[in-house]
Parts: sequence; C-alpha cells; structure tokens
Amino acid sequence: MQERPAEPIQPTEERIAKVIARAGVASRRDAEAIIAEGRVTLNGETLASPAVNVGPEDKITIDGEPLPSRERTRLWLFHKPRGLVTTARDPQGRPTVFDSLPEDMPRVVAIGRLDINTEGLLLLTNDGGLAKVIAHPETGWTRRYRARAHGEVTQADLDKLRNGVTIDDMEYGAVEATLDRVQGDNVWITLALKEGKNREVKRILEHLGLQVNRLIRLSFGPFQLGDLESGLVEEVRTRVLKDQLGQTLAAEAGVDFESPVREPIAPFGKPEKPAAERRAPADRPPRPRTPRFEDERGGRGGRSGFGDRERGRGRDEAPAAPRG
Repeated sequence: MQERPAEPIQPTEERIAKVIARAGVASRRDAEAIIAEGRVTLNGETLASPAVNVGPEDKITIDGEPLPSRERTRLWLFHKPRGLVTTARDPQGRPTVFDSLPEDMPRVVAIGRLDINTEGLLLLTNDGGLAKVIAHPETGWTRRYRARAHGEVTQADLDKLRNGVTIDDMEYGAVEATLDRVQGDNVWITLALKEGKNREVKRILEHLGLQVNRLIRLSFGPFQLGDLESGLVEEVRTRVLKDQLGQTLAAEAGVDFESPVREPIAPFGKPEKPAAERRAPADRPPRPRTPRFEDERGGRGGRSGFGDRERGRGRDEAPAAPRG
C-alpha cells in the first residue's frame, strides 16, 4: 500500500491583536486599544478595528515603526510573596506581581492567578497561547499546595475529597489531600488538584470546617518552587520547557522555540535595557541550584492520579532532552 504524501502546511492567519501580543509589544487588550486610536497600519492602511486577520506576509506598523518579529517562547518561575495581586492593573491601587518584576524583563502574562494572600510558585510567560493551554484544566497539570489552617480534621475527612465535592452548586474535581501534622490549633495539609478554580483550596477546606491562614503553591505541573527565594524570578531554559511541553501541547499552544531572544522591547521608542534571566540583590551570594521541574509530561486528557512523576496522554514518549 502506497503512503499518501503529506500535504504541505499552509500558513495560518491570526487576529492582528494576537500577532501584536506575540511580538511582545502589548497585551491583546492593549493592542486593541492601540488599533482603536489609529496607531496601527496594515499594508499601508490605517486600521480602525481589530477584527482583522493577518498572515505572515502582511506588513504591520505601530506609530510608523515596523512590528518586531516574534520572539522565542519563554517561561519564568516567580516566587510570589503575600500581598501582591496577580493582575496588570488593580483598580484599588494595590501592588501587583508585575510591579515587582525586574524592569529588564519583557512583557509577560501570568499563567493562572494566585490570591493576594497566597504565596508560592507563579508561572509567567511572554506567550499568551502557551498561558492559555497550560492553565486549561484539560491539560491535566497538577497544582500542589501546602496549607496551614485553623481547626480540626482527620485523614479520613480529607480522603473523601478524592471523588470531588460540590459546594454551593459549584463542582470541584478530585483532590488528593494529606494531613501532614498538627501544630497547636492549626493543621498543615498538602493538596494536589488539577482545576485551579477561583479560591478552590480555601473553599474546599472551609467546607471541612477549617480556616486557611497560610497557603503556598509548591508546584505547577512539572515546575517546582524549590528553594527559589520569595520575590525572585528565574527563567526556565528553552530545552527544559520544550521537553516538558512535548509535541502535542507545543503544537496546541503554537509556541515558537526557533526565533531569537530579543532585548526587551521599550514602549514606542523608550530606551531599552539589557535582558537577564534572574535578578537578586548584588550583595546576596548565589545559592546552589536545585532542579525546579519533575518529569511530568502534560497532555490534554492526561490520566488521573497525583503521582510525583505523571505522564499525560497526548504526549510523545521520546527520550527526555538533556536538562538545560
């Protein structure tokens, strides 16, 4: 039987706001605002609406300057302290995660959110497509938390969460919870879940009669907080990110691992600053590096369970690339 020759891949078109966002100039929402202000041209014509699809051959300018080529997809680990909100602009004027990042980082978006009083691992990326795919519950990446809560609970109570729970007509999926220790009037609990709904951990523990007074995210999928100090950010090497995503998730997110890493883009003509993977105070000695990822290979429709080394379906099983 003769094999049918593969059909050539046709260039795909995307919404212009998405293309601008992928170039690192602005978020999609800001890109739409820039277009509405008449600052964007497409093939020499000023645009009045973002409802336009563009392809690889189209010429886009912003304020008369050509749109920069797309940058390589990148991912950072950030140890979020308490007291920061995970939003670009807070109407109440509270400090945000993005206010605390190094000034020389490119424009990034958060993958999911952490409440203002939740601390721990927050993933950041310059690729909105990657953020959307990773955050989606069907991707099957496990989020692990450690909670300190006031009240009493038994392991038997926690085991009931394995089948999920419904609270005020809201359904929550399976949760693997372990009672670590009792400390006075508080208990320490480790939880693993896959959905990441708003205030999910706190709502579930409140349902059991507990009041959470500290919540730390330890890991998200294969990426771990490790010994990354509070307030610091560290970039994941491209080889590690590529291996942990696998071909299926990478294709679904539309990532780009081939383009170069650019110097940070300054908004419309402001001076640029040199890029850096991680920033710490100059007088702080470097700390020993520890692995910040497990071999959890994600794929939509991944199998259930919360083992430390999970493999989801929809992922090629090629040998892992060398750790970067």
